[in-house]
Amino acid sequence: MKKIALLLALLSLAGCGNDVPNDLTQFVQDSGKNLRGKVEPLPEIQPYQAFVYNAFDLPDPFKERKLKPSGGGGAYQPDLNRAKEPLEGFALDSLKMVGLLKQKGEIFAVIKTPDNTIYRVRPGNYVGQNFGKVIAVNDTEVKIKETVQDTTGDWVERDSTLTLQEQ
Repeated sequence: MKKIALLLALLSLAGCGNDVPNDLTQFVQDSGKNLRGKVEPLPEIQPYQAFVYNAFDLPDPFKERKLKPSGGGGAYQPDLNRAKEPLEGFALDSLKMVGLLKQKGEIFAVIKTPDNTIYRVRPGNYVGQNFGKVIAVNDTEVKIKETVQDTTGDWVERDSTLTLQEQ
């Protein structure tokens, strides 16, 4: 057993000889002959020039700016004294149309809230936090007309839709 171990050790040492192929040695010597490194000079440092801040007369960009209202609230001012409906407590983008219901010839949209409560709405109901009134209900969507204030404080209308969510 000792003879076999000694024989293996001698064979492994024989593999560690200095016989390096000549073509490899020649390639390593020739590979760097014509290469010369070039280092770009450092850029010239410009002297510091002071800057004088003269913008004290300009409006502060961090203060809220209010535009002057143009009139008496606009023609679309909502009834602020109207009793709120349950779906007006949710943002419109958090509501989902999940179905359609026909009862006694009347079409209702089935709306699901973020807390998984189901409501039915028909034209004339209000949804969303921007005084959104349901205008029309069809097989695939609920059309809503929202009343919002623009930057001047006037009330304007915008159209929105809730589309049927396939599951």
